[in-house]
Amino acid sequence: MEKLRFSSVFWDFGGVITSSPFEAFSRYEENNNLPKDFIRKVNSTNHKYNAWAKLEQSKISLLEFDILFKEESKSLGYEVSGEQILNLLQGSVRPEMVKTLEILKQNNILLACLTNNFDSGEKDNSPLDDVNEERSKIMNNFDYIIESKELGLRKPDLDFYLKALEITKANPKETIFLDDLGINLKPAKELGMTTIKVLNSKQALKELSELIGICFE
Repeated sequence: MEKLRFSSVFWDFGGVITSSPFEAFSRYEENNNLPKDFIRKVNSTNHKYNAWAKLEQSKISLLEFDILFKEESKSLGYEVSGEQILNLLQGSVRPEMVKTLEILKQNNILLACLTNNFDSGEKDNSPLDDVNEERSKIMNNFDYIIESKELGLRKPDLDFYLKALEITKANPKETIFLDDLGINLKPAKELGMTTIKVLNSKQALKELSELIGICFE
């Protein structure tokens, strides 16, 4: 049997395995008379040191995030509750992506989830901390789950990707990485990974199938 060109596939979670939180952000903005993409603006302002960055690296608590996010959003024109924004992150599972994980696993492809996540304590409002059978079953497909809250590093910091490669022992030249944010794909590409920007499931799976030579139908 001919050896596949790619031996590893790295996956983002929110916006890839599940629907994008940006969809929920847009609904929230519309319902609360906020400018379009205002939440994304808050998240991307001072993105290495803002409330999101600190929360996802376990540097602040949920309460501290709520306070800091309010301050940051207010400075940009509208005061928004950080706690309410966190409640928008769950997203709905994309079954076609889960099926793809299962097929790749059957083909002995190394699978890793690379995600910016935070410790939600007992609130269960982070994408992976929500305790339910469906999510647990999905995560069982991964050989490695690499979370910013555990590393103290987050995408798109280059060190996050270097640590992921160290943990998985994956060859970057034999690795495909799927993420819905271009800023998160750039460092992976610099390290030699092949990247796919996920616009929607159909587009992403078509590109993945063509690259890896496996049909996901």
